[in-house]
Amino acid sequence: MTDNLRPVHVVGGGLAGSESAWQIAERGIPVVLHEMRPVRKTDAHDTDKLAELVCSNSFRSDDAEYNAVGLLHEEMRRCGSLILRCADAHKVPAGGALAMDRDHFAAAVTEAITAHPLITIERGEVAGLPREDWDSVVIATGPLTSPPLAEAIRAFTGEESLAFFDAIAPIVYLESVDLSKAWFQSRYDKPGPGGTGKDYINCAFEKDDYRAFIDALIGGEKVDFKEWEKTTPYFEGCLPIEVMAERGVDTLRYGPMKPVGLTNPHKPERRPYAVVQLRQDNALGTLYNLVGFQTKLRHAEQARIFRMIPGLENAEFARLGGLHRNTFLNSPRLLDGALRLKSQPRLRFAGQVTGCEGYVESAAVGLLAGRFAAADRLGQDCVAPPPTTALGAILSHITGGAEAETFQPMNVNFGLFPPVDDKIRGRDRKLAYTRRALADLAAWV
Repeated sequence: MTDNLRPVHVVGGGLAGSESAWQIAERGIPVVLHEMRPVRKTDAHDTDKLAELVCSNSFRSDDAEYNAVGLLHEEMRRCGSLILRCADAHKVPAGGALAMDRDHFAAAVTEAITAHPLITIERGEVAGLPREDWDSVVIATGPLTSPPLAEAIRAFTGEESLAFFDAIAPIVYLESVDLSKAWFQSRYDKPGPGGTGKDYINCAFEKDDYRAFIDALIGGEKVDFKEWEKTTPYFEGCLPIEVMAERGVDTLRYGPMKPVGLTNPHKPERRPYAVVQLRQDNALGTLYNLVGFQTKLRHAEQARIFRMIPGLENAEFARLGGLHRNTFLNSPRLLDGALRLKSQPRLRFAGQVTGCEGYVESAAVGLLAGRFAAADRLGQDCVAPPPTTALGAILSHITGGAEAETFQPMNVNFGLFPPVDDKIRGRDRKLAYTRRALADLAAWV
């Protein structure tokens, strides 16, 4: 079969591009995967590995019964996802979340893609619109699409891509954490996949120390924006920690630093006023990242201010936080229901460039783009997953469910699903969503 089929070109070797290439090749179709690293580097990546994680190492909740992203995990597993297979193989303890050793995860994806007999990896930048003789292309260049390609897409579509800043959280060495002040515990002692119920390091603040910390965050020296960056909005789901602090003194205490579900064994007589959580970042358990602490503070300020956190007074940082610009299409206006550019259907888009938000969502859209591209090449219909599934809900949102005039990146959530019986409430309602989704997915698969 493959001798008579032209290859599908996938541009971008991140989560979405890797998943898309895998899905196409698994259907007997040759793939050329174009990845510009290391020929051209980015401001956020450190290696030339495929599917490198540049921000968090977590895929968030793995609860497939009561959580929309956990449901998405399960749907992708049932669809033969390479990204979920590698994540499961290299998970590290993270309470109810699915987190992984980032280096081992990327190495596993790279090894699988490299070893596939129908995938050819070409290193080098696609500097502009893909060649006309590439009759089927998946563009999965992610949040760091190279400027020549981004400008070519803008010029061709006549649409200004929206943009926001995506910030990276710092990582500390476990051995530098003072465990006479900090302690291990998952929120509500929930073990989750590969965990024990004591998967996070917790650092508790008293009220006065918390207030001083907030003042330091607000007053800390930040990275200067270039003139063309100053009007770029942040994505609400990934705000820098200091931007949240500026919204009110208690914003962090009711957000990433909420103290609920945690008991400080060093002071069991009262609940902490606020808590910073650190999540394991590698399989060896030597590195932990500060959960929710993406930042645009200057590096020297990060080290000074984050050492105000009880237990991190002598913290040594394996990586400090950073900031990069993220671009995405106005997908509801530009893309059809099979992720093709309406004005040039040979071009299909996948991942964060479509305006989905989150690692798993990006890989999920890559999975769909790969399946659609394979169906096209085989002369089959591109049948979309039902909108009652997590995969279908994301697809429906970015290809028409969202308002084009106000389109912003979106994580998967039950608000994107067609409603279930209004009489069902609370946790039972979430369970109704997930059970319906998996039943409908089975028919689609």
